[in-house]
Amino acid sequence: MSLATLEQSILAEVDAATDEAALDAVRVSALGKKGSISERMKGLGAMSPEERKDAGAALNVLKDKVADALAARKATLQEAALEARLAAEKIDVTLPVRPQVSGTVHPVSQVWEEVVQIFGDLGFSVAEGPHIEDDFHNFDALNIPPEHPARQEHDTFFFNEKADGSRMLLRTHTSPVQIRTMLASTPPIRIIAPGRTFRCDSDMTHTPMFNQVEGLVIDEKATLANLKWVLTEFCKAFFEVDDVKMRFRASHFPFTEPSMEVDIQYSREGGQLKIGTGDKWLEILGSGMVHPNVIRSGGMDPDKVQGWAFGVGLDRIAMLKYGIPDLRAFFEADLRWLRHYGFKALQVPTLAGGLS
Repeated sequence: MSLATLEQSILAEVDAATDEAALDAVRVSALGKKGSISERMKGLGAMSPEERKDAGAALNVLKDKVADALAARKATLQEAALEARLAAEKIDVTLPVRPQVSGTVHPVSQVWEEVVQIFGDLGFSVAEGPHIEDDFHNFDALNIPPEHPARQEHDTFFFNEKADGSRMLLRTHTSPVQIRTMLASTPPIRIIAPGRTFRCDSDMTHTPMFNQVEGLVIDEKATLANLKWVLTEFCKAFFEVDDVKMRFRASHFPFTEPSMEVDIQYSREGGQLKIGTGDKWLEILGSGMVHPNVIRSGGMDPDKVQGWAFGVGLDRIAMLKYGIPDLRAFFEADLRWLRHYGFKALQVPTLAGGLS
């Protein structure tokens, strides 16, 4: 048999192999110790040097062609085998939901929507900002001095230093949204800024990650009287009571002057906390007139406009309204907890239909 005929025969057998076992049998019959090509290689010793040179080169070329054909066919067979296996072992991940499993809306999400509904009715729009901030928006523009404890690593999550020595950070409050809004808008401004914030703290009433909502009003005639009325209306609507007594106490925040902490009257009856009745006071938020330095940082003239702001923890007021004792449970993803405190997915809060 000529080498050309032998080549055609072997390559045809390679192409006809339907699995790796059949392909290996072709390899052995051609390249094994007693294979057709190997037997011809053994006969080279009986040839003259000139014949051996030409025959040996031709056999090596044939040997390489067969080896390449075997490798290519093996890859094709392996790919086909893998496809067949994947098709046979396919798992259907689109099974229907089991009847006993039902989703619920997280209390923070519910309270978030309640707050948006209330302030939307009062003429406020919602503003948002990035979670990762710089020193200017998170501290400098808010009149927070370099030596303030909030700017230390024991209170703030900082990222690694950049080449210029500056460091980005996880925002410690949603107040940077106020600065970004002032820089991008013109008065009058009436916004709330709900969002996630981060601080190095963890106990029953503090977590490293929590949710806040801040409010900002900037115009020519904003006064403390406006602030007190808005906060009173908010508390009555949020806690769903007809009347509520509030106490405004002098305090200090770098970004407001004057600054006030707000207390709300409450009582405990039968182990439950009731807002709007009783003779006890509970602090719920901080507020005040926007500091002139903050107005300047926002690109406005404090001699022409003024404003007021407030900030309240969404998680805290959720705890107060729905009787949740531990703030850390908000972030544990315990299905039992969600089933107890969660809200139905279609239970959308509205002022007309009811918030909770």
